[in-house]
Amino acid sequence: MPLIAAFMVPHPPLIVPAVGKGGEKQIEETTKAYEQAAGEIARLEPDTVIVTSPHAVMYADYFHISPGEGAEGSFRRFGAPGVRFSERYDTAFVKRLCALADAEDLPAGTLGERDPALDHGTMVPLWFIRQKYAGGKLVRIGLSGLPLTDHYRLGQLIAQAASETDKTIVLVASGDLSHKLQETGPYGFAPEGPAYDRRVMDVCARAAFGELLEFDETFCDKAAECGHRSFVVMAGAFDGLRVKAAALSHQDVTGVGYGICTFYPEGADAGRRFLDLYLEKKERECRARAETGDPYVKLARASVESWVRRHERLPLPADLPAEMLSRRAGAFVSIHKNGQLRGCIGTIAATQDTLAEEIVMNAVSACSRDPRFRPVTADELRFLEISVDVLGEPEPVASPDELDVKRYGVIVSCGHRRGLLLPDLEGVDTAAEQIRIARLKGGIGEQEPYRLQRFEVVRHT
Repeated sequence: MPLIAAFMVPHPPLIVPAVGKGGEKQIEETTKAYEQAAGEIARLEPDTVIVTSPHAVMYADYFHISPGEGAEGSFRRFGAPGVRFSERYDTAFVKRLCALADAEDLPAGTLGERDPALDHGTMVPLWFIRQKYAGGKLVRIGLSGLPLTDHYRLGQLIAQAASETDKTIVLVASGDLSHKLQETGPYGFAPEGPAYDRRVMDVCARAAFGELLEFDETFCDKAAECGHRSFVVMAGAFDGLRVKAAALSHQDVTGVGYGICTFYPEGADAGRRFLDLYLEKKERECRARAETGDPYVKLARASVESWVRRHERLPLPADLPAEMLSRRAGAFVSIHKNGQLRGCIGTIAATQDTLAEEIVMNAVSACSRDPRFRPVTADELRFLEISVDVLGEPEPVASPDELDVKRYGVIVSCGHRRGLLLPDLEGVDTAAEQIRIARLKGGIGEQEPYRLQRFEVVRHT
């Protein structure tokens, strides 16, 4: 049977009276909305409740799905050991979902469980549900550091697994909103915080799920959001369907955003295949960028395509600008896919006879030898955004005061170890942060002495 409903809910332990000890009264509006959502789940009497939680086992490149027959948990670490749960897993659904993920080459499964205990992102929704409905088995799914598009794909597979069973299934997308809503809150304030809350509540109230894919990763990071990937999984589960949405509540009185919405499918709608639409848009943008890119970027792209498609190093084209053939310099080639870094390799100083050869070699390395990523595949080429940074000569600086994260890259050295960071990177706003990241990349300890150099770049996009 298909997925019959989904619910977007927060997971503050404070809301459980044994934990809040009276503090839960400040989010009474959220409590009432939660009780309404739990009542709706009880009326639906689902055979299976799927909870996606950012606090379950989480990997950078893998979706962890609950293994075994079941799990237990309590709010012991929140001072309420008497609030306990013992849940049985829907092993048949898990098996089917894992098989579908394997067939689609989506990295998801039951391997690598580090902690079998239920997490609070799962237990808070269960606390409300179990007060009104004792039936239904559980499936617990962790999120990942994979792109939003992969989270959407996971949601599609959840819906497919649901349609291939004879059970009724409800999805609970567990996740708080921004943690940066108030100066007096535990995480402080950032202007992106309230902006995120307003935007995500508007999107979900309209069931405009395609817009969830358009949230910039840096914006989400600065907002310190918690549940966005959960919401995207839920969106994927409704791919190609009309959805009736209702926003029940939104509060930010603790400095953290708590939003509750309900979602019910209302029939097929081919115009709501949001992942297809998003990827088509990205492909058009990448094609337009490739057609209008300067010679540096076109050379890097041609080098990547030659290596990925044929495993051949690109011969230098005959029509390159003279400066690329007469100059020697270090260069970095950066590859992004759907807004996320996909590979970045470069050289601090020239290693080839010409800048053009430097770009060709580093483009090959960026797409195939960056140890942080698997090699780029031919299917990905149409979605890649490529940029080239040509480095100027490094110059020593006496202190961080001489750095400017927008203008200068930095090289941190200690003996033979060196770490480099390019300038004007999203999310790197201070010289201290720039130095910290470069030091880590060079394997230089926090207490070790180091030397600083700065350099300028010419960025080609």
